[in-house]
Amino acid sequence: MEQREIMQRSVGILTEALEMRRRLREDPDADVTRNGAVAGLLEEMLPHIQLPADASVREVADIVTAKLGPAIVQIASAFTHAFVQLAEIHDEGRTDVSSADVLRSLSLHYEAGGER
Repeated sequence: MEQREIMQRSVGILTEALEMRRRLREDPDADVTRNGAVAGLLEEMLPHIQLPADASVREVADIVTAKLGPAIVQIASAFTHAFVQLAEIHDEGRTDVSSADVLRSLSLHYEAGGER
């Protein structure tokens, strides 16, 4: 999965969380079931790992780190980038731009093939 797609999916997850939070504030009893977007992203991104039956604990740790590390870094990077964008708007004290606006802008940027 390309970094652009990971970024779009991450923004989608954050947008969904923001909407769920808004709905719960309006109605604390609202049914806001998650759609499994995080699980879906992880399932697509994280490789299946086969371990040798005779692998030592250290070898297992090394194999898992080598296989999962790059995907985890990409996912964390996407969420971190979105957070920084939101934090910068907040820290600037901007009231003309909402969190939803920032996330929408990020999504459109990456939909158009934008890079960081």
